[in-house]
Amino acid sequence: MHKSRLAALVLDSKVDDIEEANIFWEQALGLECVRSDEDWSSKYSHLKVPKDQPHILVQKVAHESRVHIDIETDNIPAEVSRLEGVGAKVIEKLERWVVMEAPTGHRFCVVNPQRDDFHDADNVNTWK
Repeated sequence: MHKSRLAALVLDSKVDDIEEANIFWEQALGLECVRSDEDWSSKYSHLKVPKDQPHILVQKVAHESRVHIDIETDNIPAEVSRLEGVGAKVIEKLERWVVMEAPTGHRFCVVNPQRDDFHDADNVNTWK
């Protein structure tokens, strides 16, 4: 048995400098953009959302801009298998997540728990 739920909306942004995307989405959604001093800060940031809502991430990418979702789970292999059973396919297995594609052509990622309340939340699906 494992659990999963929507973790985040990821704003894949094909920009030269992630700050372009940070400023736009911060102003467009009226949410503070949290920037980091860490090495990866030139590729990733996030908007500050209420704790009971999915994260909104901003990610600098080389492919065309789009939005994708992250599904958080306490068992990545089991969730990938479950999603393959309903028609998704694995695109790429990375060290900490798996990129998948829905039968509709939409890409999404399966990730470890991202939101602090994952293990205590009532809004998490339990799968056999």
